[in-house]
Amino acid sequence: MTLQHDHPTTAQPAGGLPTTAAGKVHLDPSAMDNAPPTRSKVTAALAAIACAACCALPLLIAAGVLTGAGAALTQNLLLGASGVLAAAAGGMWWLHRRRTARKAAAAGQAGCASGSCAC
Repeated sequence: MTLQHDHPTTAQPAGGLPTTAAGKVHLDPSAMDNAPPTRSKVTAALAAIACAACCALPLLIAAGVLTGAGAALTQNLLLGASGVLAAAAGGMWWLHRRRTARKAAAAGQAGCASGSCAC
């Protein structure tokens, strides 16, 4: 099984994307954006910061910045926020990949959204 497409391409339209003879936009599957979007990276960074702050709580207690009750409340809030942010970052990345695959399938490309991938 080869991954090359036998679609003849014509001149590029005003949008700059090559099209097939049928007028469908031809997207190279290897050029699909599989990297996480910026919003997902920022959300994951915030989750990591919340996790690091939770790990720094013993130091804050030893320094006298937080008391026992404040530390317990802060720990629960930071752990919850870190979990929610990590799940949101993963969900945003998944949604981004799903939309990219759907666009490729709508353009007539073989990919995971079309059900014809060999991955």
